Amino acid sequence: MRHNVALGKSQSFCEDLLKPLIGTSLKRFLRDYKRNHRPDMDIVGLLQSVEYPANVGSCFRLADGAGLTELVLTGITPCPPNATIDKVGRFKSLRVPWHYENDPLVAIGELKAAGYQMVAVELTDTAVPYHTYIYSQKTCLVVGHEDHGITKATLNACDASVFLPMYGKGMSLNVHVALSIVVYHILHVQGD
Repeated sequence: MRHNVALGKSQSFCEDLLKPLIGTSLKRFLRDYKRNHRPDMDIVGLLQSVEYPANVGSCFRLADGAGLTELVLTGITPCPPNATIDKVGRFKSLRVPWHYENDPLVAIGELKAAGYQMVAVELTDTAVPYHTYIYSQKTCLVVGHEDHGITKATLNACDASVFLPMYGKGMSLNVHVALSIVVYHILHVQGD
């Protein structure tokens, strides 16, 4: 048995203190946390030609977990029902409000008319680090194709763009990962 030198206690003692929540205990824990810490932010995700169903499924799972208002699927983004979207997203497309609009510019126009600020999660010449931007209470985050990003026309319709600083050799993160980071930043830095 390994011992924790600093505390002089065995590893099994530490394991006894940390127990994963399951079943009813997990549901109660998450329910109580949500009741006491619900951020007051209205966030929509717009997927502009996100091509791979696994990424779309991950976005549905994020949308459910983070309490997004809606997902808007545009362009060549695959729509539910789709076996991969359903499996990866754990059927969250049945719970998360979503709709499809072929033309992202039409969707952006509708969201702007509803009072949303359009923020592209994209590397552009005017992009600012995501954690320095001040998001409005009603924000739509726009993400694009895995290889080509957001089109110029869609970018021109957005109000701003933010990026995730990359400190390794890669230049970007997977689209659903990038969206997740920005969503949770908005919820817990600005929404609290």
